[in-house]
Amino acid sequence: MDVRPKIYLYTDGAASGNPGPGGWAAVLKCGSLSKEMSGGFAHTTNNRMELLAVIKGLQAIRWENATVEVWSDSQYVVKAVTEGWLDKWVLKNWKKVKNPDLWQEFLRLYKAHNVVFHWLKGHAGHPENERCDRLAVAAYSQPGLPQDLGYIESTEQNIF
Repeated sequence: MDVRPKIYLYTDGAASGNPGPGGWAAVLKCGSLSKEMSGGFAHTTNNRMELLAVIKGLQAIRWENATVEVWSDSQYVVKAVTEGWLDKWVLKNWKKVKNPDLWQEFLRLYKAHNVVFHWLKGHAGHPENERCDRLAVAAYSQPGLPQDLGYIESTEQNIF
């Protein structure tokens, strides 16, 4: 029987201004292996980056039905799952939900694995959370960042 090890996913998102330039970062750990990833956008929000960090981390997992522990300092992301907000948003067909593009992608990935969420206090000395914060800030500090098209589309829909 093939028993795969547990994956630990540490994530963080950041924005300079909210909205403003934003970055996301994820650190994956599985046994003795680790992987870091990050990216940024020219104009987005902190919540979008927090959620995108989890999405990118889950996308990097190469097998289905992985056991994943997600550690995030985002109450927005953690409570959406642990307090049932996400289930309610699905039942309401995503009406009046911020970031539905990202939540729908998250849900697809979330269902492919066995995921448990943990909230941790940000900027409290947790090594992986601090590393993610540094990576996210570095990501949004790069020149020539792309546009976050999901953010642009959601703000255009709210004009009227």
